[in-house]
Amino acid sequence: MFKKQSIKHLVLSAAFVVLAPAIVSAQKAPKGKDQLVTISTPQGDMKLVLFDDTPKHKANFLKLAKEGFYDNTTFHRIIDSFMIQGGDPNTKDDNPRNDGAGNPGYTIPAEILPKYKHKRGAVAAARMGDHMNPERESSGSQFYIVENHDGTPMLDEAYTVFGQVVDGLDVIDKIAEQPKDGRDRPLSDIKMKVKVEEVKKKKIAKKYNYTYSN
Repeated sequence: MFKKQSIKHLVLSAAFVVLAPAIVSAQKAPKGKDQLVTISTPQGDMKLVLFDDTPKHKANFLKLAKEGFYDNTTFHRIIDSFMIQGGDPNTKDDNPRNDGAGNPGYTIPAEILPKYKHKRGAVAAARMGDHMNPERESSGSQFYIVENHDGTPMLDEAYTVFGQVVDGLDVIDKIAEQPKDGRDRPLSDIKMKVKVEEVKKKKIAKKYNYTYSN
């Protein structure tokens, strides 16, 4: 026969097994709302979530998006198996030679967090090189999205990663595969339109299988 202490131990263990799933479930149900970003292109739509702990980049991107700044700009630089880059206001004019040199007139302080890696679908801020920009400040508007399915770890902790594509990863591939010239500029303009919606985090997590970090 079991001793009373052994029986008590078994009961407590069983109780933990029953309660544990409830605890895990509670952790997977984030509270509050978030801004879900949709980037529409001729190749399809991509949906993005921006990180709360890169607040300057998140607030700036949302501000520009809501103002219509990004509408009719293009993905002006595409490199298959690497990334696609956009957000330059110069791409709205008729001079393709100045694409990549535009900005809204300011930079954003770096918010480089080691936990955010350049995995597939990561959204990061473009910037000038270290020799001209030792503080690694980000462009005020230009960003890139990682297309390589294995990620681009060589860029980790060098550029601010501030978001993640949660739906439409195949669209990134389609854009990266478009014909381009010697400057990696697409031969046909890949224009974007950016929309922001306020959605419950719980819905985003469930619909897109996205896990919000604490």
